[in-house]
Amino acid sequence: MEIFDKDFDYVINGVVATGAITYEEALDKLIPLINKTDFQRKLQDKKFYEKLEKDIEKGCIMPAITIAYVDETINDKSTTDDVLNFFNTNFKESFVLDGIQRLNTLERLRDSEYLDKKKKLYVNVIFSNSVDKLLYRMITLNNGQKPMTPRHQVEVMMANYNFEAMGIRVQSEKDRAEKIDQKSFNKSDLIQAYLAYMANSPLIDNKKIIEEKMNELLVSKIISADPVNNYSDFHNVLLAISKFQHNPVSLKWLKQANNLVGFAVGMRSSYELVLELTEEEFTETIQKFDKAFSDFNPSKIKLGKFRRELTCEYFQRFSKLKEYDELELLEHFSSITNE
Repeated sequence: MEIFDKDFDYVINGVVATGAITYEEALDKLIPLINKTDFQRKLQDKKFYEKLEKDIEKGCIMPAITIAYVDETINDKSTTDDVLNFFNTNFKESFVLDGIQRLNTLERLRDSEYLDKKKKLYVNVIFSNSVDKLLYRMITLNNGQKPMTPRHQVEVMMANYNFEAMGIRVQSEKDRAEKIDQKSFNKSDLIQAYLAYMANSPLIDNKKIIEEKMNELLVSKIISADPVNNYSDFHNVLLAISKFQHNPVSLKWLKQANNLVGFAVGMRSSYELVLELTEEEFTETIQKFDKAFSDFNPSKIKLGKFRRELTCEYFQRFSKLKEYDELELLEHFSSITNE
């Protein structure tokens, strides 16, 4: 164990230290702490953490866990060395305040040949003189507020994008209520596109499913989706928008929500080829798509759903489908819709 720093929490009147422990040491010293106290969460079905298992084997940094002591030995006068020595002597007396599921996931990987047992697991160590105070801290940290929905998290992430610097005009619903800018993208559409990109699926909303359950399904899709490679991220979708929006035909096409969502997902696979296109080539590309799509009988299909799916298919397999003419493209789309 290493201890990097410590501070004093005046609400629970206890010391909070931050440090790190190797997976090997965590398996030896922290795993036995699972289920030590009655108020800790029961272990969940392992299927919820199968993705984390794979990520750990690939070398991810596991989110920090929190262990705690009901003890007054460590106080605001103690040093980081005091905390370290206390842990080394009394680790069996601690309990896991937050991170039981993660530790249980690590335990299942104990004998995996792919687990790097020298990798660090970051740890918060809390000292307090009362179980009630520790329980209060656990509740305020974990249950004090409603968890952020995937959409809310994407909104937070998108706040870091400088759309103006990229030449992309974006309007929120509030902005549009005051005055609509015909050349601006709806912020809500970009959020939908980002969510679809992360989930690797153009079908990320269903009005027939209650919002809470839909959020669960969306999180499941995002977790199940393979991480994009080191050079592919949503920024490439924005680069494409920035590049191709100057053509009125392309701008109108990209502003259509179903096109934008399908295009964003397809860009995960084909961003290099798409970004190599000129403005004119991209316009010709989407016009060919629209001609093929227009030959479907609108009374026989759900237009919005199929437009998302087929736009995604078109750009996911762009290296092959860009060579198809209109009829070949229609035949390919038809074979998909009949599956």
